[in-house]
Amino acid sequence: MSVENIFAQILDRVRRATDALIAGGVLPAGIDQSRVAVEPPRDPAHGDMATNAAMVLAKEAGKKPRDLAEQIAEKLRGDDLVERVDVAGPGFINLTLKPAAWINALRTTVQLGLKYGQSDIGRGKPVNVEYVSANPTGPMHIGHCRGAVFGDALASLLAFTGFKVTREYYINDAGAQVDVLARSAFLRYREALDEDIGSIPEGLYPGDYLKPVGAALAAEYADTLRRQPEAQWLPLVRAKAIEMMMAAIRADLAALNVTHDVFYSERSLIAGGVDRVAETIEWLRARGYVYEGRLPPPKGAPVEDWEDREQTLFRSTSFGDDVDRALKKSDGSYTYFASDIAYHRSKIERGFQALIDVWGADHGGYIKRMQAAVAALSDRTAELDVKLIQLVKLLRAGEPVKMSKRAGDFVTLREVVDEVGRDAVRFMMLFRKNDAVLDFDLAKVIEQSRDNAVFYVQYGHARGQSVFRNARAVFSDLPADIAELAEIAPLELLSDPAELSLMRRIALYPRVVEGASLAHEPHRIAFYLFDLASEFHALWTLGNASPHLRFIIQDDRQTTAARLVLVQGVVTVIASGLALLGVDAPNEMR
Repeated sequence: MSVENIFAQILDRVRRATDALIAGGVLPAGIDQSRVAVEPPRDPAHGDMATNAAMVLAKEAGKKPRDLAEQIAEKLRGDDLVERVDVAGPGFINLTLKPAAWINALRTTVQLGLKYGQSDIGRGKPVNVEYVSANPTGPMHIGHCRGAVFGDALASLLAFTGFKVTREYYINDAGAQVDVLARSAFLRYREALDEDIGSIPEGLYPGDYLKPVGAALAAEYADTLRRQPEAQWLPLVRAKAIEMMMAAIRADLAALNVTHDVFYSERSLIAGGVDRVAETIEWLRARGYVYEGRLPPPKGAPVEDWEDREQTLFRSTSFGDDVDRALKKSDGSYTYFASDIAYHRSKIERGFQALIDVWGADHGGYIKRMQAAVAALSDRTAELDVKLIQLVKLLRAGEPVKMSKRAGDFVTLREVVDEVGRDAVRFMMLFRKNDAVLDFDLAKVIEQSRDNAVFYVQYGHARGQSVFRNARAVFSDLPADIAELAEIAPLELLSDPAELSLMRRIALYPRVVEGASLAHEPHRIAFYLFDLASEFHALWTLGNASPHLRFIIQDDRQTTAARLVLVQGVVTVIASGLALLGVDAPNEMR
């Protein structure tokens, strides 16, 4: 936990109070305090923080919660950071802190700079985050974009909070879809040799993005492939097409500033004379998790469409799934599930006990079986968290955008990034929870208004920098690094309710970061930054109406210095939060 987390500091003081009650015999020795928490109250009018200590300790202590709350409250009333303690309802304890607590938190923020909010809650635990994993059959589209940004931001968030993160991309380069890709590329190869191919047949990929693949094949092989049977040219064309598609995907990801540490090939599971899928099936069979049997028809499926046959099955019901799952198709080839089990086994063998997979919304029915497989593969020691990414509705001024010149039937990721910029794409892809449909309006995300969240947050950083520039024009001897003022500025002058409220918001950041990391929800950072920027802009507006609240007061250097530290706190947190989201923090907005 981050030492600068004021909620952690107050929790420590609550524990001191309960420890004192243990020492006095009021609470039993060894009482379980693991569920004691300190959180912001639901209603800010109730104070700055609330603790459930009495509510969770009373039963084991054999006491009434409210009576115990009064005893804990009495201990807390003597704390040097606590201004007021109130017991509410059945035994909640509400705390109001002294302004000094928020001043200390602000000073810590500025002193730590971009390290503010970092945490060691991960304790170096290895985490594998697999995201994007788009089939290498064409350019990435706007749906891939959301998963890419989500996975990348989550990985950054986990790393910031002390986890050892590996960012992974699973290349689906085996199976029927890449053979379709090869046949589609072969058609473009023939076209590159000046053959009239006519319209693209149904079932092949029609987009123009395969024309460069065809041209590259023609340059490498001339017309020799055209004279070969499919069995000879298919693997050559497939390998070239996958290579060029993955190069294009990497370039698209680079445009988003999305990176991966590992690109893991599905084909490698069955390459080089080693069949990792078969090995995994037999490994599971030896432990009683694979058997030969029959499955009932799926609920709602027509009986005439169901093939009742004996097949190789994984006992996923032993690990919480609804039905056992097939590992081989009727023709003897592996199911996608079998390959996915072998792939996840490789993750566990590489030392990962925490696995996070980022999938499209249409894979929701696949979660239980994959979690069951991970449980079987790890003897229930590894955990798989699957984050589903809902659809993106692409709009322009409220009207749907559906077609792409390059891809034919969808809008590519690169087209969107080229039009509105990386920052707008990344921030707005995170400005909604991952499991909710996202409306992405190409016109709105470039507006310079409060309705455009990414502009509003970035403008907060730029506005803070402009305050520093204007302050130096008035007080020319200010330090080059405003953070130096935190040591000497009289921060007790920050006494207006709006200033204290902004300090409370800044102090909330480490808790938001830790919560977002543990919940695997990077959107919390985007939401928090918007609220912080909104409060900062509101204080700026107050200064326009009430000159005594302006950040720069020409005849009052002391107050100005204190307020510059406050602005530095805002700037520091916005820069840190935007960095976690992979978004720039500009010094000026043009």
